[in-house]
Amino acid sequence: MQYLEFREQLKNYPVFSLNDIRKLEADFDLRRLNEWQKKNYIKKVRKSFYMFADLQVNEQILYTIANRIYEPSYISLQMVLSLYGLIPEAVYGITSVTSQNTKTLKTPIGDFSYRHIRPELMFGYELREYEGHSHQVAEIEKAVLDYLYLNAKLESREDFEGLRFNAAEFKSKVNMERFNKYLEVFSNNALRKRVKKFLTYIEHAQS
Repeated sequence: MQYLEFREQLKNYPVFSLNDIRKLEADFDLRRLNEWQKKNYIKKVRKSFYMFADLQVNEQILYTIANRIYEPSYISLQMVLSLYGLIPEAVYGITSVTSQNTKTLKTPIGDFSYRHIRPELMFGYELREYEGHSHQVAEIEKAVLDYLYLNAKLESREDFEGLRFNAAEFKSKVNMERFNKYLEVFSNNALRKRVKKFLTYIEHAQS
């Protein structure tokens, strides 16, 4: 397969894998990938995953790539808390949760971190579309619970103050019925206690 044909076949893929390529041509010569990297036609994102070198990368594209290069996963934790204005700081790298092992991937286009949760907790996310591509992003309620679940050291008011959670944004954006419903699915007494302390902090925090 020549590069122009290859490019046309995969032009709608923000990131493509060796499996994607072999679906197009089962006996594809992998030496072509090295050749095309040297010519700066494509770049390697991680093992077995590539992208076109001229792809204009933005946050939405990074979300799609994050979902794809480590499956199953969805965007959550600090990335979503920042997205919804619950924490003030910009987040370095794309944060996700996965039912696979915890992993950090450092790539030419950014860092992607994944935290492990039990397979039965892989819920509470929505599919979002962007320019023909889709990515999975946690609902605000699930992102907060994922974060509290995976950060067991958060116990005191001082801990929550240190995160600078925006209480006003939480109160205005979080559906508490859904939040409590999702909390029960975790079936975790330690998390229930942590959430109770967190909600007490939110209730008394200055807006």
